[in-house]
Amino acid sequence: MPVTIREVAKKLGLSITTVSRALDGYDDVAAKTRQRVIRTARAMGYVPSRAARQLRRQRADVIGYILPASGPHFTDPFFSAFIAGLGDEATSHNFDLLVSTAAPDTTAERQIYARWVQSRLVDGVVINRMRLRDWRARYLVKNDFPFVAHGHTLLSLKFPYIEIDSRTGFEILVKHLADRGHRRIAYIGAPAAFTLQADRFAGYQTGLATAGIAFDAALVAEGDLTRAGGYHAALRLLDLPQPPTAIIGANDLTAVGAARGAHERGLVVGRDIAIAGYDGTDDSEHTQPPLTTLKQPVYEIARRLVKMLVARIEGKELIEPQLILQPELIVRESTGG
Repeated sequence: MPVTIREVAKKLGLSITTVSRALDGYDDVAAKTRQRVIRTARAMGYVPSRAARQLRRQRADVIGYILPASGPHFTDPFFSAFIAGLGDEATSHNFDLLVSTAAPDTTAERQIYARWVQSRLVDGVVINRMRLRDWRARYLVKNDFPFVAHGHTLLSLKFPYIEIDSRTGFEILVKHLADRGHRRIAYIGAPAAFTLQADRFAGYQTGLATAGIAFDAALVAEGDLTRAGGYHAALRLLDLPQPPTAIIGANDLTAVGAARGAHERGLVVGRDIAIAGYDGTDDSEHTQPPLTTLKQPVYEIARRLVKMLVARIEGKELIEPQLILQPELIVRESTGG
């Protein structure tokens, strides 16, 4: 027979209410008592009823995340690391992670958010791939629904987020390539609606100006943050009368696709052309050749976002509601060593 909370309370000589609130982490139970209750419950093999706990706390103990997938095969290593971080940190707080999929800015995506918010199927959500005027942030703020974001938006809204300074990062990438003698540095970007596109393209332009390189619109191509998008954009750039000697992708997948395009044009990446990306996922180290990239700590960011979200769900004030971190330049063979 499973051990009951009544038996735990009897063993400790405490009321069932005190034991219950101690196990649920309420602050009105002294820390010393709470630890004693937790130790005794574990020793006795007590497993709390999830349904009863949710009913008491009026919470689902679930965090939601919608993967921005446009098709059935979604292999971006950025999101593998991001979801792993979300899941591991959620588990450490006794929350489950609910992951759904929907293409950005579609009816399906809007329906999922509406269902989650209206039914309270989740207690809060994590959002990323932010848009310049992100309807998700506006909708969640309007409904006073807890959320945190990886990135910012241009809307005049206050919400917790962690931002990587990709603008400065792309200035660093351009400087790295310019210092190696490149003057025709191309950029394969992302859809214009994404905040990351505005930031990274601005960094690219500033980097060129700082290096004394004139901006050439012919060296700018739009991608879709996929290998295929990077591949097709690179082919267009490499077919120019004056092709680039270096290409920067808005993310690692774009750069990997660009490297494939360069190979098909008979170029040796790292010797005949330099290619760099952004994200610094583990996969970038194992491309051929290994990819120069700007690394952001994706897994750690995801865990930190969950900590922030759990604090919001529990009504706690965040000491640092907005964090801006710097990416790290990782130089590898794809830009010549």
